[in-house]
Amino acid sequence: MQGLITLPTWDSLAELDDEALPLLPTALLIARDEYPDLDPAVYDAVLQSHADHLRTEIATIDMWPLKIAAVNRHLFDELGYSGDHGEYYDPRNSYLNQVFERRLGNPISLALVQMEVSRRLGIPLDGVSFPGHFLVRLPLNDGVLVMDPFNGGRPLGVEELRERARSHLGGEVPDDDVLAQILDPAPARAILMRMLRNLHGVYVERGEWDRAARSADRLLKLAPEQDDALRDRGMAYLQLDYEAGARSDLGLYLKRNAKASDAQFVREKLVGLGGVVPRLH
Repeated sequence: MQGLITLPTWDSLAELDDEALPLLPTALLIARDEYPDLDPAVYDAVLQSHADHLRTEIATIDMWPLKIAAVNRHLFDELGYSGDHGEYYDPRNSYLNQVFERRLGNPISLALVQMEVSRRLGIPLDGVSFPGHFLVRLPLNDGVLVMDPFNGGRPLGVEELRERARSHLGGEVPDDDVLAQILDPAPARAILMRMLRNLHGVYVERGEWDRAARSADRLLKLAPEQDDALRDRGMAYLQLDYEAGARSDLGLYLKRNAKASDAQFVREKLVGLGGVVPRLH
């Protein structure tokens, strides 16, 4: 099993464009932060076994919706992958090794399992960074089939998608153009950033500031221009009494975002640290 998959290094990720960024290896790299003994070959082999089990059956099916229905039946009904409705914010739901071992996950981690198995079978399943819950989509001749991996891969109709989006759009019902834009495929970087933001939010809620800082730091490794992650890391450093790091991050955040809605709040934190507040020109 060794040698089937190689994890990237954190310092290499910012230089890669979205097409070159490896989704599964980087998701496992995120998990290795929390589980340093993680062997990526083990989980690559698990995915491959799922795909190999389905390969003969999928080859006999002509229609894309029936192919993905077979994948969903195997993953969610036979193998028991499921959304963790009881402990949705358990951080293990974001760590892919734990998703494989517990067969429980959140929408984005279950989507990643579903996507990886499907793609190994030649099924072009993509992620959708939908507001609220992450979804997946399969292109068809007359549109797209959108599914909810958190709920067994259930297909979602247009009106349900509009209603789901509406609560995240200030009550506005999206028209066809807006909905189509929302349903665009999510690139690997956006998927991984969303995983890290989920983890950051969980750890902030738990008051685990070392892990919150790590999640924000890893997000910056993926996308150094994300100023919200810079602010979040600085705030976590503040909670950890790492004043030099907090001053550096919060000062740079204010320099780049002097007119942000939270600028005054950040400025007050920086003044409390005795930091130099950037002047607004």
